[in-house]
Order: sequence, then structure tokens, then C-alpha cells
Amino acid sequence: MGLFDKLGGQQQNPQQILKQLQQDPAGMLKQKGLTIPQGMTNPQQIVNHLISSGQIPNARLQQVLQMMGRR
Repeated sequence: MGLFDKLGGQQQNPQQILKQLQQDPAGMLKQKGLTIPQGMTNPQQIVNHLISSGQIPNARLQQVLQMMGRR
């Protein structure tokens, strides 16, 4: 299952998912079954937590960032 599939399922396109992530990153990720510590709102901290906790492999994150042109 891909990252966008896990985050948005088949109902949304990647742009919609990214918009939701920007509006409430921790809330959206929690809804999708990922564990985010209470009060963590900084996107970089959230990403680091997801990688360090093994919830999202670093290789997968790098693929997504490359696709978005942010690498």
C-alpha cells in the first residue's frame, strides 16, 4: 500500500491530501492510524517521528518528496 493510499485512499487525489496535511497534519495522520505524540505540530518533527518510529520508511518518504520536487 502506497503512502497516498494510506493517507487518502482511492477517494482523493494527492493535491487534496496535501492540502489536508497542511491544514492539520497531526490530526489527519492520526485519523489514518499513525501515532503522533500529543502537542506535536511542527511538520518536520512529525516526519522525523514517523521515520524514527518506523511508521513510514525513510525510503518511501524520499520517493514522495522526489515526486513532489522537494528533494
